[in-house]
Amino acid sequence: QVQLIESGGGSVQAGGSLRLSCVASGRTFSSYAMGWFRQAPGKEREFVAALSRNGARIWYSDSVKGRFTISRDNAKNTVYLQMNSLKPDDTAIYYCAATASLLNDYRSRRAFDYWGPGTQATVSS
Repeated sequence: QVQLIESGGGSVQAGGSLRLSCVASGRTFSSYAMGWFRQAPGKEREFVAALSRNGARIWYSDSVKGRFTISRDNAKNTVYLQMNSLKPDDTAIYYCAATASLLNDYRSRRAFDYWGPGTQATVSS
């Protein structure tokens, strides 16, 4: 089992940047594919970005492609989400997720088994 803790959320103005971090504890971090999801008030949790165990394969939602970058540091048991050119529509609770499953695609909540408690990101206009 793996435990996930997110950090780095906060409040910024539109056009600004935030860098989210997610530290994993427990079993070998490199055995897990990692993802970021978000949930805005009154909306369902949606996929943001994901990357494979070794980081060779990366997926982004269309809404963040070109603005967000997901990366991982297996030596630090950490996955990052660099968020640039933020918009008010990016306001949400951001969740880190992990799975040991080998899949062809990680763009679904159902692909992930472990979740962090979330961190709030608020973008004002």
